[in-house]
Amino acid sequence: MTTPAGLLLTPGAGASRDNQALVTVEQTLADAATPLPVRRIDFPYRLEGRRMPDRAPVAVGHLRKEAAAWADELGVGTDRLLLGGRSYGGRMCSMAVAEGLPAAGLVLLSYPLHPPGKPEKLRVEHFGQIEVPTLFVSGDKDPFGTPDELAAHVAAIPGTVTSVTLSGAHDMRGVAREKAVAETVANWVATLR
Repeated sequence: MTTPAGLLLTPGAGASRDNQALVTVEQTLADAATPLPVRRIDFPYRLEGRRMPDRAPVAVGHLRKEAAAWADELGVGTDRLLLGGRSYGGRMCSMAVAEGLPAAGLVLLSYPLHPPGKPEKLRVEHFGQIEVPTLFVSGDKDPFGTPDELAAHVAAIPGTVTSVTLSGAHDMRGVAREKAVAETVANWVATLR
């Protein structure tokens, strides 16, 4: 197992890098017994002031570039970075890793298994190519995928999977929920070191 040197975090489709849940994860990891550097990034559509999220090839290409640049700054390869984020951002990170971007692991917060009310439109076709340790943190009332649906589909991931269900919906908003998400991430990161 590769010891992580940093975490690259991405937002959901309707948010920016300053999403409070991502900020709380960064602060919690900075305050951990063994701190872990975190870089929060935006996708091109947000940087350009557009509302519609980028298609996967654009987002994945951006992630590759950002991961390489930050790994270079840290003096490591991308295989020493954890990649992750909320919803759309986490999904794009999982696709990048499935397509061959080396990483130490994935942190997937509120993974959008399918659009709300459309369980037949699954977003899991790449799961069989994820071979790194992966953390899923989801709400028990998430319309993008129930805990049972998630459990059924993460079984396709060959890498080690840790799945944690917390009280809440997809947004996981509120100080207590954001803190619970951040502590879950910090506890999982500690197992990789």
